Parts: sequence; C-alpha cells; structure tokens
Amino acid sequence: MSGYPTVELQMKSRAEYHEMIESPKMLDYGVYLDVAKLLDCQKPLAEMCNADELQFQIVHQVEELWMKLMAYTLVDVMAYLDEGNTHRVVTLMGRVHRLMRLMTAQLDVLETMSPREYQEIRLQLGNGSGQESPGFQTLLRMPNDLWSAYKATYLDGKGLTVAEVYDAKYDHGESYVVAEALIEYDELFQKFRAMHLYLIHRSIGLGSRSLKGRPVGLLEAGAKHRFFPELWDVRCDMTDAWGASYGVVREAIHDKPQKPAVAGGCPMG
Repeated sequence: MSGYPTVELQMKSRAEYHEMIESPKMLDYGVYLDVAKLLDCQKPLAEMCNADELQFQIVHQVEELWMKLMAYTLVDVMAYLDEGNTHRVVTLMGRVHRLMRLMTAQLDVLETMSPREYQEIRLQLGNGSGQESPGFQTLLRMPNDLWSAYKATYLDGKGLTVAEVYDAKYDHGESYVVAEALIEYDELFQKFRAMHLYLIHRSIGLGSRSLKGRPVGLLEAGAKHRFFPELWDVRCDMTDAWGASYGVVREAIHDKPQKPAVAGGCPMG
C-alpha cells in the first residue's frame, strides 16, 4: 500500500462523451470564436447516417471557410493590383497559394471513407453536388477581374505585352513576378480540381454520373480549365520560337567523343 487514497474514476459512457463534444464549456476563447454556433453547424451526432458523416460535413465546411478567406484576400489583391503595390500583391498571393495547398491536402481525409459509407452520406445531399459550393462559385468569378487589374497596371500601364514580359524584354521585374504569382494560383486551383476528381473516382467510380445526372466527364473538363490562358500560352509560343531558331531535333550529346581524363586533374575540369 502506498498510503495514498485510491480514487476510482468511472469510465464515461459514449453518450457522455458525445455530450462533451457537442456542448463543451465555453470560456473567453470559445466565446470569441463563437464555437458553440460553430459546433451547431453539423447535424446532431445522434442523427448521423453513419460514423463518417461528421467528417464529411466538417471537411466541406472547413473548405468553405478557406474559400471565404481566399475570396476576401483576392478582393484586396485586386485593389493592390490597381495601385501597383507589388509587395502587397506578392505577399497576399503567397497566402492564397498556401490556402490552396491546404485545401488540396485536406481532401486526403475524405479518402478514409469506404465507397459503401459514402453512398449512405450521398443520399443525405438531396440533389446537391460540390459544383454548387458557394465559395467555389465565387472563386470562379474572380479571375477575370484579377486579370483585368493586372493587365491595366502591369502590362498596358507599362507599355508591355505578355510576350515581352516573359521573353523579348524579360528582366524578372514586377510585371513578371506578379504574373508568376497569378499563374501559380491558377496551377494550384487546377491541382485542387484534379485531386477532387480523383476523390470522386475513388468514391463513386469512373464513368458514373455525379449528382443531378452530370457525367464525370464534365468535371474532368473543369479540371483542365485555365484562369489566365495568356500566361500559359506564352510558354508554348516561346518554345515554338526557340524550336524554329535552334531546331526541333538537336544533336545528341551522349555519343560525342569524350576528352581524355588528365591524371590528378579536376574531374569537372
């Protein structure tokens, strides 16, 4: 005997833990973040169709919050593009890039569902689909205005074309740096849509029809959509021009005679 009184803690029941999860005590932190309202955004645990429905709701709700933050940030980016405030543009676009990577990484959580369990959840959506996402639809409307703001300040305002920024007058200046920030966002958004497509393939299968009878092929087309085609096309144009100048097929280097090695010399010499 240790001499200390023994305290027997009774194991909490499943119902008691669920009560703690859904109705925790709120102090200042929880009040400021309105956690009680946040936790009420999911169906009551007792009404879930299966154990995976909570993760399905939370992941998609969190995605909506990230998209809200992205859209809010991109509105500021537009204002800074109009001002020509390159430092602010690059900093805020860096935030958007991180959010896009975070959103894409979060999709991995949904791959822990089995197809059978997902089908049960899918029935809870009614006629809804991810294409109706409010945040997603807002983000799809913004690239045209982003491009117009960039073009007005960093191209027309400086008397430049995209081809000159990337090739003829390339100087790695502000017009180039901002363009690269935009195309990185474009690339990351395409990757997000592609990963979402793989998630659909894994969940409901290739060749199936998504909700509302849309063929998966429409989603595949969306994953190839580009926000800023001019920034992608200039790369093709540059490569074609270089090919015409240097030749499409160039002399191989693997079969050229090698210089004899000099004893004691530098192997890179």
